[in-house]
Amino acid sequence: MGDGINDAPGLHAADVGISVDSAVDVAKEAADIVLLDQGLDVLVKGIVAGRKTFTNTMKYIFIATSANFGNMFSMAGASLFLPFLPLLPKQILLTNLLTDFPEMTIATDRVDAIVISKPHKWDIKFIQRFMIVFGLISSLFDYLTFFVLLYLLHADEKVFQTGWFTESVISATLIVLVVRSRLPF
Repeated sequence: MGDGINDAPGLHAADVGISVDSAVDVAKEAADIVLLDQGLDVLVKGIVAGRKTFTNTMKYIFIATSANFGNMFSMAGASLFLPFLPLLPKQILLTNLLTDFPEMTIATDRVDAIVISKPHKWDIKFIQRFMIVFGLISSLFDYLTFFVLLYLLHADEKVFQTGWFTESVISATLIVLVVRSRLPF
């Protein structure tokens, strides 16, 4: 952080060099961020906004990866024992469209204070574990739905496809509510 000529080398070498609008031109050019307002509270607001964005992005990644993994696992399994397509291609596309609407609200979702209090990093292993666990839980509900549709309701092709389509949309919408917070649901 600096505003004078002698600060320019340090601003240039820093990971994030910060200067102010009233600084000399050399310092402003060397800085990555030039503050237009007096005071450093704008940096705190920027850090909080960045942590909220990161957290909400992670929520979306959790939802998208687990839902897609679970649906493909269910689709592959159903294809092994059904003499027809488990879902029609247009139903798959419509499922993606209908579940995207609740997922889009995640971008502006509130974030728990505990998450904002400290920085977080990408944890690919955690994302992978979440995808597999919640994807398999989603598939478990899908296979339970298959059982009910086929053996209890004796559903034909159209009823099966409609039933699974409905269950897929409802379960994908419910996962949005579960992922919103790491606090107890």
